[in-house]
Amino acid sequence: MNEIIGVILAAVICWLNFVIVDTYFGLPEQPGVQGARIVGESIKKRNGDIAGGFFQGNILCSPDASAGTLIASIGYLVLGIPGGIIAAFLVFIGNRLCADPGYAGTTGALTATALIFIFSFIGLTPEMFIVGMVIAILTVQGIDQVKASILLGKIADKFNRHAGDD
Repeated sequence: MNEIIGVILAAVICWLNFVIVDTYFGLPEQPGVQGARIVGESIKKRNGDIAGGFFQGNILCSPDASAGTLIASIGYLVLGIPGGIIAAFLVFIGNRLCADPGYAGTTGALTATALIFIFSFIGLTPEMFIVGMVIAILTVQGIDQVKASILLGKIADKFNRHAGDD
């Protein structure tokens, strides 16, 4: 498979994986760890969506599905499926160290491992998923936090996971 097309496909798959998993586990609803509230409120002050801000704050402050997907991609590259499972375990430990009550990161690592395995049959490699995940994280955290928060807020609405107005 062409590397550029592969990276684009992997980025889309990674983005969907981590956004769906993190939204399902309620990251947009409330700050789950220290610091997430500050990020969310900062983004809201800049005309962003509070739910998207909480989402961004939670993934910034604790290893959620974005980190799980990236670490699983690296683990899969190094050791195959067992590497993805080890990555999920490490993310689980990281969540406990951050006093994160959820399991989004662990689930994201496991689903990423399964997705990398499945899409390997059409020529996507773990390397493509690593680059794709970096791009996916950049679209949520690095390019325009306010616009990303609005998109994440709309997705949270669809999942009925939007933050209540404080």
